[in-house]
Amino acid sequence: MQIAIVVYPGMTALDVIGPYEVLRLLPGARLRFVWHEPGPITTDSGVLLLGATHSFDETPSPDIVLIGGSGPATATTAADERLCAWLRQVHETSTWTTSVCTGSVVLAAAGILEDKPATSHWAGLSALQALGAQPRGKERIVRDGKIVTAAGVSAGIDLGLWLAGEIAGKEAAEAIQLMIEYDPQPPFDSGHISKASSAVRRKVTAMFGREGADLLTADPRAVVREASAIAKLSWTTAIDRARARRRLGKR
Repeated sequence: MQIAIVVYPGMTALDVIGPYEVLRLLPGARLRFVWHEPGPITTDSGVLLLGATHSFDETPSPDIVLIGGSGPATATTAADERLCAWLRQVHETSTWTTSVCTGSVVLAAAGILEDKPATSHWAGLSALQALGAQPRGKERIVRDGKIVTAAGVSAGIDLGLWLAGEIAGKEAAEAIQLMIEYDPQPPFDSGHISKASSAVRRKVTAMFGREGADLLTADPRAVVREASAIAKLSWTTAIDRARARRRLGKR
């Protein structure tokens, strides 16, 4: 069972490391981290590196494909035409096509979530809708056929365990859960936008602002690239929808 996890510059590490730690314990699992080419990948913190072990060309038909999200690079990654083409290709033969956090935005940009229910990090739900998906912000894991999307960051562990249960059965998934001692008992209860106070939401907004300022300092052109990618995605999506409506009208 080949499991391909997409890694890309600016990604959020926990989005994929959480499910990786679960899925690697499945019997017969053969995992690989994929990108355009093998090599180091700098995550969104700018200090943590992950390694792509295989290229897209070396991974034409994985059984499971998983892509995580990003704070500073979601739109840029979603506008990567080679990545989107590979996702469409592998989705044709995959057993499961999955995402964590704003990885679902990339799946949507590839056309995989058109008119399908999906979830994401709460900050990515509007982008999901703009790209043709049906956002389900109150759900932690959303399944539509073989497509499974998970909410923000920490939901990747839940996604991994859900998949383990589907693939190997409930007992095997529970054994993995015990193996990694996943028994969450958070000291606070503000992990969903519906639970957070207005003060906490303001703090999160400020945190996003600081991250944006840090990114601008480290790479002044990154913000421009992301903004350009957002505009491109919005434009191409609008054109595709208009063409689809015209085709339906002619019928």
